[in-house]
Amino acid sequence: MIEKIKLLLIKYEEIIVYLIVGVLTTIVSWAAKFLWNFLFFGNTMYPTVAQNLVLSAVNWVAGVTFAYFTNRRFVFKSHAPMRQEAPKFVLSRVSTLIMDIVVVQVLKALGANIITQTLVSAVMVTIANYVFSKLFVFHKKK
Repeated sequence: MIEKIKLLLIKYEEIIVYLIVGVLTTIVSWAAKFLWNFLFFGNTMYPTVAQNLVLSAVNWVAGVTFAYFTNRRFVFKSHAPMRQEAPKFVLSRVSTLIMDIVVVQVLKALGANIITQTLVSAVMVTIANYVFSKLFVFHKKK
């Protein structure tokens, strides 16, 4: 039984590590967002539209920065030049940011609540980010 578990862990190591890195990325991006809110906006519970835009930008930049380095090192174990990978990584994350915005708005128009919107979008974005990273950013040449 333990041998089967070890084999499964080896077989799915990349996906397991990707999910762990994703959780850590979420923690880092939320920490940056809430720290910024505390330091610059007086820890408001009801940010203005402008403050929300700034907080979203801080959240996204912190998340993408952390995700790039951790995905590069721990998930995909890449040694390619960063000047080639980093722009592709950022572009792929911009595309999934746009996808997130569209999915949330479509689900909202269909009457879905914020929890459903967030969960559905998060699953779709996570899958898309993995696929983009695997196929276009950190792909290994054969």
